[in-house]
Amino acid sequence: MKTIRGKTPVRQLYKDFQSLHPPQIEIAFLMQDWDDAYNVGGMFRVADAVGATELLMTGHTPLPPDPMVSVTSLGHHRRVSYRHVRNHEEGALAMVEEGWTLVAVEIADGAVAYFDYDFPKRTCLVLGNEARGIYSSVIKHCASAVYIPMLGKGRSLNVHVAAAVVAFDAVMKPR
Repeated sequence: MKTIRGKTPVRQLYKDFQSLHPPQIEIAFLMQDWDDAYNVGGMFRVADAVGATELLMTGHTPLPPDPMVSVTSLGHHRRVSYRHVRNHEEGALAMVEEGWTLVAVEIADGAVAYFDYDFPKRTCLVLGNEARGIYSSVIKHCASAVYIPMLGKGRSLNVHVAAAVVAFDAVMKPR
């Protein structure tokens, strides 16, 4: 086996994969009141990797052109559509009005393991504040909640890493 070098062969590899394994759902993300601009930059990379339609940021979530977002996103903030809504609940309601089903990525009552969940055709994953989780004003608009079972002693993953784990499963899972 030999490592693929250069942009053209890598693009072809990904194009071939996409033709054999097209996304099974449309996905977006609601980032509620994030504190860390590096997480936001990482989320842009995740969103691009899973072919997300959009990132909706609420509250004081850092936005481009914040230099920490730009550095961590490696330019993906220029590839993924995003918008900001100051009020968290208004952001959630806007996504619902636009036809998205909100699915909380949260340890919550009634949550199911992400790999056992049948994601709706237009899923918006809701990702809460790094320390405080998803606020009650937002989670009440979620149709359901999924969680990532942890096999070690840790309780959770970094927020954009959790988004990647759940989003890849949602987008690629055969229906």
